[in-house]
Amino acid sequence: MDAPGQVPTPSAEQPRTPPHISRANQIAEAFVLAALLAAPALVCLHMALVSDPDVWWHMRAAQWIIDHHSIPHADPFSRIAGTPWQAYSWLFDLIVLKCFNRFGLAGLVAYSTALVLAIAAAIYHLIRRLQPDFSLAVLLALVASLSLMRLFTPRPWLFTILFFTLQLDILMHARRMGKSKELLWLPLLYVLWANTHIQFIDGLVVLAIALGESIFARWWTPARTRVSPAWLGGTFIACILATFLNPYGIGIYKIAYGLASQAGALKFIAEMHALEFRSPADFCMVFLALAATAALAWRTAQPPREASSPRSLPIFEALLLAFAAVVSFRTGRDMWVMVIAASAILAQSISAQSIDSSETKHRPAAVFTLPITVAALAVILFLGSRVLRVNQARLQSQLADHFPVRAVEAVRKNNYSGPLFNNFDWGGYLIWSLRMPVSVDGRADFYGDKRLSRSFSTWNAASDWSSNPDLQSANLVIGPVDAPLTQLLRLDPHFQLAYEDKLAAVFTRRK
Repeated sequence: MDAPGQVPTPSAEQPRTPPHISRANQIAEAFVLAALLAAPALVCLHMALVSDPDVWWHMRAAQWIIDHHSIPHADPFSRIAGTPWQAYSWLFDLIVLKCFNRFGLAGLVAYSTALVLAIAAAIYHLIRRLQPDFSLAVLLALVASLSLMRLFTPRPWLFTILFFTLQLDILMHARRMGKSKELLWLPLLYVLWANTHIQFIDGLVVLAIALGESIFARWWTPARTRVSPAWLGGTFIACILATFLNPYGIGIYKIAYGLASQAGALKFIAEMHALEFRSPADFCMVFLALAATAALAWRTAQPPREASSPRSLPIFEALLLAFAAVVSFRTGRDMWVMVIAASAILAQSISAQSIDSSETKHRPAAVFTLPITVAALAVILFLGSRVLRVNQARLQSQLADHFPVRAVEAVRKNNYSGPLFNNFDWGGYLIWSLRMPVSVDGRADFYGDKRLSRSFSTWNAASDWSSNPDLQSANLVIGPVDAPLTQLLRLDPHFQLAYEDKLAAVFTRRK
């Protein structure tokens, strides 16, 4: 006998005869799907971002791993070398370095485009399994995919967005259809997730919410799910154990705690700030959140189909939306959590299907439509890359507009030596290009709030700028030409201007 809140899974459901869909309609849907997947990929190609400040130290870490045939446990790149540090995204590091070594700067764009394409496909698959109307599914998936455009950079968070979407797809389908065996994919997913990005923690939170719902449903009828606590509990434990399969073992959770508890990064690093709503994509996220909230309220207010049936409450969806709100409105770079969660909730609610219903609409046979979709997508992306001129010359020009490329060349030509004092944004690129220990870079968790705060205040010419020990011991300073500290160093008797262009200035210590 089933527990009160456990919805029985039909053992022998009568097959339904799907409505006939003509071959022409299937071809049309294949082309529409290709256009859907191509849209965010083309946006990524148009942006062609190679000026991300962190990808450079990630690639340098990968090169260290290859050179030493091991994973670092102490920092080899900064002026505080030897301090404990963990390259917890080591698998991403190796992947992005491989792309760079094979295709140069275009490899970074290729990485971002491939992951964006995979994310768009995963979002569509998630929505399509919840929303039987093809047109609505495509529209919602397109809005969700394009809402993420601020994140189309060569970062490991693209893996997290992909894995989070895949997990939510599996969870919602299992809860709705009772196909618990799909949960067996999750431990395998977590093995990859824990070695590419630290935010697998977000996925575990959502999995815990689903587990809590299934346990609660055994005693409270309005909580309804088709997955048993045994299945979800076993899956949750297996996923946690799977995360231990990384170079740092259970220590990965200590790293995650350190990142989550570092308050200074929220203040100093722009991507960690809350959204400022300066782009349409930011407003799309808010509209999705509001629409999902309204959809849940409407769904909760609907009376049961049968008077004798208890009212069901979307507990999992409500808690998922609350979690997404906390994460996404706290930091702008995590807005993807709300976009994915709200899109899934909307897709499920708009269909007006109860949790007891099964899929009722015929979908085009993948065997027929998939080759057409893939072929059309390949043509669109090939032509798009040509029209958008994604080539080495354009990417190199973009790189020189954001990083001190010519300043680095001057340092190499004149054999200037360290110790080096640099700003936060350029630290990762200098790790890669100069192979010289830096004073600070994008690894905010490694440097800590105190060191970050001192670096930012020094470059902003705070009253105690000259007493910064890293600056006092530096023989070489590289920084933005318009930084307040740069203006002071022009007058400082201890330093002399050795090189300057429109972007960067190089100072060396006077003998």
